[in-house]
This record gives sequence, structure tokens and C-alpha cells, in this order.
Amino acid sequence: MTDVAENLPKFNRPHIVAVVVFDGSIPSDFSTPCDVFRHVRLENGQMAYDIKVCGVKRQIDTGLFRMRPPFTLSSLRHADTIIVPGMSDLNQVIPKTLIRALRRAFRQGTRIASICTGAFILAATGLLDGARATTHWLAGPELARRYPTIDVDPNVLYVDNGNLLTSAGAAAGIDLCLHIVRRDYGAATAADAARLTVMPLAREGGQVQFIQYKQPSIANESLQPLLQWIEKNLDQDLCLGVLANQAAMSVRTLHRRFLEQIGITPANWILNSRIRRAQFMLETTCQSVERVSEATGFGSAASFREQFRKKIGTSPSAYRCLFRIIK
Repeated sequence: MTDVAENLPKFNRPHIVAVVVFDGSIPSDFSTPCDVFRHVRLENGQMAYDIKVCGVKRQIDTGLFRMRPPFTLSSLRHADTIIVPGMSDLNQVIPKTLIRALRRAFRQGTRIASICTGAFILAATGLLDGARATTHWLAGPELARRYPTIDVDPNVLYVDNGNLLTSAGAAAGIDLCLHIVRRDYGAATAADAARLTVMPLAREGGQVQFIQYKQPSIANESLQPLLQWIEKNLDQDLCLGVLANQAAMSVRTLHRRFLEQIGITPANWILNSRIRRAQFMLETTCQSVERVSEATGFGSAASFREQFRKKIGTSPSAYRCLFRIIK
């Protein structure tokens, strides 16, 4: 994204941001854009954004508290950007008035962004059909199941499709808002806003680093003894020949059994097990990256770092900084 002034949008007034609220909307999701955008100031001290909290109805019940938004959905017609927060219950009925208002606003050229499970509301409008989108990683599979025409990417913090943006949960909403500020006013203004929110302007990695990876469940228990043996010997050379010998079957049979009973190859199972063990060690011990790589069977620290980044989306050291339990 360039920061050359002539390539940025020109606003002769504060950019109007309408934050939508409805029954069951997640409080942190609609408070995040209010907090980020209200702190943005231009060089002359002018407020960069005018924030309007717009309710689907006069009184909103979030589940934690009730509120009376100062504006209604009619204010969306005057907005430059609309922010749609997540909903706490994915099965709740989405108000048809909200769906119609979002469709109308998009046709008028309004930029619309969702935070967390707000992507389900954008999906219900049909605006995301054929587009790439994200949401909280826990809800990603359900979004893909309900709306197969959407290219759901659960690994990123946000997706920018121009006038349609989606983000993951919680802190990713801040990432999205700072990205919008950068688009509107440049990196310098966005950096100032990031400092005020005590957030980096761009975070390393995506939400893939927050996903809790679990091995697939096994209906047939014939491989269970081998899988338990693998868990106890992750630091060893676990080539197919070694595994086949331990299981007392041919390499071909072993490979077929894994695919039939588990759905992945032996190599993928071992890699996942090693990554999970490495995550646990990074979170709970002070052992060096080199020692973790040895204990999990990656052979070298360089190979460990490469495989960890491919799977988790960040480095082992950065992961430890985020999730280390023992300080």
C-alpha cells in the first residue's frame, strides 16, 4: 500500500463510519471500531472519522446488557464505511431489515467490513458469493459448509476485497480497523492510531497460530497401539519402514490403513504430532529452539523452523512469546 498523498482518498469532512448493532451482537466486536476510529486524528488535529452506532431497533439486547443506539439503520445511507460485528449465536435469525440495508448500501458504493462472525451476516446478503473471506477460525468450517460459494480462508487475520472486508475474531478486528485507516489516510496516520491502541501496525503471521490442532478421531482401533508408540518416540527416525516393522505389516498395507482409518498419510500424522509436541514445549518449558527441534525429531533447528512456520504461520520464537505459560 503506497503512502503517496495523491494516491489516497480525499475527504473534505470526517469519514463516516456506521457501526451496526443488533440483538446478540458481540460487545467487543462493535466497541473495537468505535475505540480505534475515534482516536484517529489528522495532521491539523481534525477528527478523521465520525462514528455512528446504528441499531436494527431502538433497544438492543446483547445478552450481557441492553443499549439504546443513538442512530437507526436509516443512517447507513450516509455512511462511507459500515462495520458489522459478530453474533454470539450462529443460529440466530438475521434481521431482514439489516440484510436489505447492507445490500442497498453496497450497491451505492459503501465499503462494508465484518468482524469475527459478522461474516455470516455478509454471507447471508449474498455479497460474499464467489469472494474470499475469513472469520474466527472456530467458525470457519461452518461458514464454508453453509455458503460453499465463498472461498473461506480461516488462516488469515483479515481479507480485503476492496469494498468488502472480513476479519477474524477479537484482536483481528483491530488489525482490520488499522488496515482501513492505512487505506484511507496512509501508514503514518495508521501508525499513530496503532500506538494509541497499543497494537503493532502489522502483526506477524495469521490466526493459524491460534488454532488448536487435533489429530483426527479413529473409528477402528487397529492402529491405536502404533499411534501410541509414535507419540512416545517422536524424537526418533520414524520412516515408513520403521513404522511398518513396528506394526508388523508391509509398507503398502500400513499406508493404506492410515488412509482408510484416519484419512491422512503416516508422514502427515507424524508431522502433526511433532508440531503439537513442539507447541507444548514452547508453551511450557524454557528449552531452546534447538533442543525442542531435537526432542520432536525434526533433526535440525533450521528444518524445525521451516516446518513450524509452514504449519503455524509464524516462527517458534514468536509463538513462544505469544503463548508461553512459564515466564
